[in-house]
Amino acid sequence: MAHLDRPFAAADLARPGTGFYAGHGKRLLDLTLVLATLPMTLPLIALLWLLVRGGGGPGFYGHRRIGRHGKAFTCWKIRSMHEDSKARLAALLAQDRRAADDWAARAKLGRDPRITRLGRFLRRSSLDELPQLWNVLRGEMSLVGPRPVTAAELARYGEHLPRYLGQRPGLTGLWQVSARERGCYAVRVRLDSAYCAQISARRDLKVLLATFGAVLRGTGS
Repeated sequence: MAHLDRPFAAADLARPGTGFYAGHGKRLLDLTLVLATLPMTLPLIALLWLLVRGGGGPGFYGHRRIGRHGKAFTCWKIRSMHEDSKARLAALLAQDRRAADDWAARAKLGRDPRITRLGRFLRRSSLDELPQLWNVLRGEMSLVGPRPVTAAELARYGEHLPRYLGQRPGLTGLWQVSARERGCYAVRVRLDSAYCAQISARRDLKVLLATFGAVLRGTGS
């Protein structure tokens, strides 16, 4: 895994969580749950990959994200966007001021022209993120934590950056289950920071249960 070009100060790399769970139990919980669910998740991932491949283009999509201690890694998803997604986004932002403002505030769009028809279902159900279980197994991510961000997004964290860099980003987290639809990026940063400051097994299990409910309701985006 490659480090970012900019070296981080010691304060940036400070560990936000303390105690046995933050240091060891959280990783143990990740491995136990991922390995226990593989008989169900692997066939589902394979099926979704085949469906996306059947429409042309790659089935998986990997994007570079920044993880613990500033290390970059490839975050995997089932591809939900058109192959020319960058061009589609640039064209929309150049033509639609409201969309440009929405993108600047949330890094998301209500009506995203990049997303395929199948991709809209995958995102509503959050099934597109199942391949990130591989990232969890590799130790690049955790089941619960702040969402993995790009290098360009790190600046948005400001004074909260040390907490983000102090642990593994998560497949799900407080933002996903509490403010995903209505919260701006600043709300996301505050929720990520609050989680990082108070890591506990109880909170992680509550977030995982809430995530399961959100997947059943199809509230992803």
